[in-house]
Amino acid sequence: MRQDAPYEKDLKPAMSFATLDVKLHPPSGTIILRRPERKNALNRRAVADLEQAFSDLHQTKSVRAVILAAEGDVFCSGADLVEISKAQQEEDPFEIYREDVSAIQTLLESILRFPKPVVAAIHGPALGWGAALALSCDLVVATPEAKLGLPEARRGLAAGHAAALLAFRGGAGLAARLALTGEPLDAEAARAAGIFHEIVPERQLWVRAHALAESIAKSAPEAVAMTKRLLNETIGEEVLTWLAAGSAMTATARTTEAARNGVQAFVDKTDPPAS
Repeated sequence: MRQDAPYEKDLKPAMSFATLDVKLHPPSGTIILRRPERKNALNRRAVADLEQAFSDLHQTKSVRAVILAAEGDVFCSGADLVEISKAQQEEDPFEIYREDVSAIQTLLESILRFPKPVVAAIHGPALGWGAALALSCDLVVATPEAKLGLPEARRGLAAGHAAALLAFRGGAGLAARLALTGEPLDAEAARAAGIFHEIVPERQLWVRAHALAESIAKSAPEAVAMTKRLLNETIGEEVLTWLAAGSAMTATARTTEAARNGVQAFVDKTDPPAS
């Protein structure tokens, strides 16, 4: 969402973090990723800030649903490859990789288990871990320019978390298509696949997400929480196991020569080397 979005002046500042802001407009609370200069890539600080923001909103009784949005032209470009590149220079980076993927797994599970519905407001690309964030949310409202993709394999990496969540939301066939080809879904294709629930003009993105929060607020919070638990923890019980497997695969893939070359090419702003 743009900095000049029409709703911005109406939101009450609540909490500020290094990488995001939290604003309140009951019955919704909005978490806004604010690393537009890095295309809202998720570094360790951003993952920790998101975890804390959701924890804080859990305790805010006036908030009945959370909107997850972002500043700039990209919703989230995925894991911060510059941070991965720095880890690759360490003598034994695997423990760093393990901690990083464990942290994102914990965040995604927190969103799935969060007792209040979470609405993703997607504009522009949601890639890799950005796609995983969107797929962990209960509802997704997107603009016509939104895209969802899993491009990790083109950098020698593995989209373990996003692939698991995509299989949960859209089926294994769709997950295979995106994870193996690296080609994204545009907004209309994502809506047809049931991944995006609504497509609205950008100026209406937060407005529509907030309207969904107002609709949710008409129901008893206990009933909503139990319904979400049924969907994500009972019917969706296996997705938690899939996320754990995705963490192991993601960390292992980062140790390969292909990942080293692919990430270095990103840092050097060159094309990944041909396999």
